[in-house]
Amino acid sequence: MVANHNHDMQVRFTLALKKVLVNSHLVDEITLEWVSEASPEEVLEMSQKWITTQNFLTQRMSGVKKVGESSFTIEPLEENR
Repeated sequence: MVANHNHDMQVRFTLALKKVLVNSHLVDEITLEWVSEASPEEVLEMSQKWITTQNFLTQRMSGVKKVGESSFTIEPLEENR
């Protein structure tokens, strides 16, 4: 059996942020959730960037100056076939 590594799958992404400084306002909690198509390679790349890149969020989110705690969950969804 040969794995097809180029097959996109439905994936749920959940980004949870706590104690977020947005511009000059402190926000207790922000949760973003979305479903998207992604290949296993893309999921791995996102996971690695999340883990290894310092200030991953503040570099990408306009107005975010500081994040107290954060988590990023990647969950493959079941395919109905």
